[in-house]
Amino acid sequence: MKIEKYSASGNDFVIFHSDIKEDRSELAKDLCHRQNGVGADGLIVVIPHNEYDFEWQFYNSDGSTAEMCGNGSRACAHYAYKYDLAPKNMSFLTEAGVISAEVDGDIVQSELTPPEIIDKSIEFNSKSWWLINTGVPHLVHITDNIKEFDIEELRELRYKYNANVNITSVDGKNLHVRTYERGVEAETLACGTGMAACYYRALTEGKVNGSIEVYPTSGETLYLGMNEKTITFKGKVKNTFSTNWE
Repeated sequence: MKIEKYSASGNDFVIFHSDIKEDRSELAKDLCHRQNGVGADGLIVVIPHNEYDFEWQFYNSDGSTAEMCGNGSRACAHYAYKYDLAPKNMSFLTEAGVISAEVDGDIVQSELTPPEIIDKSIEFNSKSWWLINTGVPHLVHITDNIKEFDIEELRELRYKYNANVNITSVDGKNLHVRTYERGVEAETLACGTGMAACYYRALTEGKVNGSIEVYPTSGETLYLGMNEKTITFKGKVKNTFSTNWE
């Protein structure tokens, strides 16, 4: 089986395509294992669809499924275009809904599913948290010190609300973001839907305006904005290598 390894803003994925839709949770755990497999945050499988350019199956590294992944959507779009599975302007089906994407060389922009504020009155450890769905649920706290990343606090919140957990700080008109991702159960170098959730809270509270730059833990630059429908998410994608998995 030929597989591709991708990195998008530090989030890394194993991707392949198949005509068969089946449960691949065990395969995801094997492929994504950092010591005994290829190593990745997630597995993406591209499969045919009658209405859209394709459908995806997305698995976290622990074998659990996720409705959506922002960086994964950009990596997947690049892969699909590379293998002539979709045109450069494409739409594909995820468990969160239909995602649109555009490929321009190594720059890929996705339109995420419309954001939804679920709860903006959560108080935990004297901090204000918003619960926002940007394809998957995210808790967001705006802080003055992005270095204060209490992994135990975030893990407790992750299980209490069954959500990813993010802290963000405003730097002029831009944002810095750090994310604890469920399914990985650790801080990841980047999380696209997490950055989108942070952007949407900051935008709603008037702390940022229009299109901005967002900097995740990886240090790469992502570009987020709003169109008439939803949040747009753009940045570089890297196809790191191809190999065969037996």
